[in-house]
This record gives sequence, C-alpha cells and structure tokens, in this order.
Amino acid sequence: MSGLLFVLSGPSGVGKSTLRKEVMKRCPALKYSISCTTRPPRQEEEEGVDYYFVDMQTFEEMKGRGEFIEWAKVHGNYYGTPRRPVEEWLKEGFDVILEIDVQGARQVKNDYPSGVFIFVAPPSLKALEQRLRERHSDPENNILLRMTNAHLEMQSIRDYNYLVVNDVLEDAVDKLRSIILAERCRIR
Repeated sequence: MSGLLFVLSGPSGVGKSTLRKEVMKRCPALKYSISCTTRPPRQEEEEGVDYYFVDMQTFEEMKGRGEFIEWAKVHGNYYGTPRRPVEEWLKEGFDVILEIDVQGARQVKNDYPSGVFIFVAPPSLKALEQRLRERHSDPENNILLRMTNAHLEMQSIRDYNYLVVNDVLEDAVDKLRSIILAERCRIR
C-alpha cells in the first residue's frame, strides 16, 4: 500500500513551517520533503534541514534532468521539490508532506490528483503583514511583493481539499493533525 501525499501551501509568512514542524511531532511515519531553493538562507535556517540551498546553475541543471516534482519562481527566487525521495517514500508506504507555494501545488495536483491539498490561511491579510514585518528577515520591497502575492494566492483556496486558518497555533496544529488522521482512516 503506498503512502499518502499531503500538500501544505499558503501565503508566505502564514506559518506553514511552524505548523508542519509541530504536526510532525504528533504524526508518526510522516516524512517531510526538503525543497531546493536559490535564495540565500535566513539566519536561523540550516542546509539540509530547512532547504537545500543551491546556486542558479545547479537548480537549472536539476530542472533540466527532471529531478523536481514541481518548481516555481516565487518572490524572485526558485524553489523545487526533489522527486526521488518523495516517490521512494510513497512506494515504501510512508506518508509524505510537502510544504510548497501555490504555483507548485498546482503542478503537483496534475501529477498526483489523489494528493491531499491543504491551504493555510492567515486570520486576515493585516495579520499576515504584521507577521512578515515581525520576522525582520525581509526588506520593505520584499514584504510588499509578498503581500501582493498573498492577495493572489488567497484566490486559490477553492482548489484545495481543506482550509486551515492559522490564528491560534495550537488550534491550527490540531486541525492539521485531524486532517492527516482522517485521511489515514479513509477507505480508498
């Protein structure tokens, strides 16, 4: 029996990473696919834990060899999900969670229509902007770009199976965990 593919996406700064890390503590046998990116690491990020940080040439070569399940240019940088580990884990029966942007989720849905697509939304766009500013990791022009993109990304909610509003972290983690448990119990 193959594993389930969970796709977690939503606007930048909504708390996808925090939710994913917390739910992985509570859901055994859930594998996380680490994405590649061309953007520089933030201060707290680690190579091979948060992302694989690669240069543009390496990313292009990987893309050309078809090594990504999905890839997209987001906020001026490229992101991609390596194909091999995801496919191996699914074949071995592990459930896999991807934490990707809306563009990437559209690509994954084409190849994995039976995936479980979960949109993480902020309680409001004003709250999202406040979160982005409190991170202190982006210059003003990046914050404005992320907010413009957030308006567009929020229009994609109807393309997902589930919506989790990340207002109170513990509640959002409980909802995400409940989705995973329910999908594991679904008769297919």
